[in-house]
Amino acid sequence: MKRREFLAILGGATLAAPPLALAQTPGRIYHLGTLHPALPLTDASPFGKIIVKALAGRGYMLGQNLTFDARGAMGDVAKLPVLLQELKARDVDAVIVIGYPAALAAKSTGIPTVGANGLGDPVETRLIDSLAHPGGNITGISDVATALTTKRLSLLKEMSPKLRKVAMLWNRDDLGMSLRYEASAKVAQSIGVTVQALGVREPDDFNEAFTVMNDDMPDAILMVADALTVLNRKRVFEFAAARKLPAIYEYDFLVRDGGLMSYGSDLTESFERAAALVDSIFKGAKPGELPFEQPTRYPFVLNLKTARSMGLEIPPTLLALADEVIE
Repeated sequence: MKRREFLAILGGATLAAPPLALAQTPGRIYHLGTLHPALPLTDASPFGKIIVKALAGRGYMLGQNLTFDARGAMGDVAKLPVLLQELKARDVDAVIVIGYPAALAAKSTGIPTVGANGLGDPVETRLIDSLAHPGGNITGISDVATALTTKRLSLLKEMSPKLRKVAMLWNRDDLGMSLRYEASAKVAQSIGVTVQALGVREPDDFNEAFTVMNDDMPDAILMVADALTVLNRKRVFEFAAARKLPAIYEYDFLVRDGGLMSYGSDLTESFERAAALVDSIFKGAKPGELPFEQPTRYPFVLNLKTARSMGLEIPPTLLALADEVIE
């Protein structure tokens, strides 16, 4: 059995395992922190609710034996170390982080850390030693950029058979996402698709990216998701709609918010499994001894409402591939 298959099975088993009756120390209150590079991941936010529900199934009840302390950098990664020190001062037992910059910042704090998504390739960025034995104080969920990009490009080609050039938007200041872009660019070039590289560092850079595309129009757009690109998603949606450009995104929430289509890991599963890893840490496991897991579900989602507003006709073959269609 390949290591990737083993880890996927291991992750699924962790998620499916029933809670232990004596999982918690009687009378103890467990403190969970979350750190997001954009908006705080609170217990009332969509993904925060998933974490709270998954932990409740393991005996951790918010307001009883569980506290939930959320921090968000509002797109300013320079704030991440300060926010982590705030969480450390709150004496959290573990922190769930989103994105490579947050995971890197957490690495030096000593706080047991779980990366829920957006970490890129944690081995290639040297965030961890290996998927099987991360080392240090971090574990989490990570996917494989090359395989996912191959699928995304195939879906774009299904949408636009004459696809020759794809514009790729990513945050060039995020090492995890830069490596993700590089893997994506190699895949595109290997199948004869030209890449229009549009790295951005701040919101104003999107205007320059749009100017580049206007001057040399691509056939489609692929957006790599991190805090910067997600916070500016509406601008990308509007540009793509105005130019009738097919665009594919990494996560389904971007399609629910107006994007055309997405293919990527199921974030509900990722946050459920992050909660399962937190449970293991609460029980005494060291994060660096818990293997990094890989998602098992990768939904392809289409937004027909967006397609109609753009005047795009979705091929029946593409519709047949969709796991979910938003009308």
